[in-house]
Amino acid sequence: DFITMIFFLSALNPGDMQRCVTNLSRYLKPGGQILFRDYGRYDLAQLRFKNGQCLGDNFYARGDGTKVYFFTQEELDTMFTTAGLVKVQNIVDRRLQVNRARKLKMYRIWIQCKYMKPLT
Repeated sequence: DFITMIFFLSALNPGDMQRCVTNLSRYLKPGGQILFRDYGRYDLAQLRFKNGQCLGDNFYARGDGTKVYFFTQEELDTMFTTAGLVKVQNIVDRRLQVNRARKLKMYRIWIQCKYMKPLT
């Protein structure tokens, strides 16, 4: 039993995130897991935002009107454990991506988590 949350929690308003995680955790059977991957704090995408695009702490509006939030491990751990889940994994994935044709170095930061619904 798995639920995947790949780059979608960051698109919600921060005030709705905990409710989303709590609601999804209710769908898990005991032993089921949520597999999560999303933007980490200070990712290149965050550093590229210009003045006027910040809607709140680490919460931004893109040019196309979509929103994005940049997480810390601690924020996510609090969210998932508050929803009654147990941490299996919570890591920061830092990568250097190089565009050789354009001679660009891009420092990317994502957070990857696995949280499980307890068996009891």
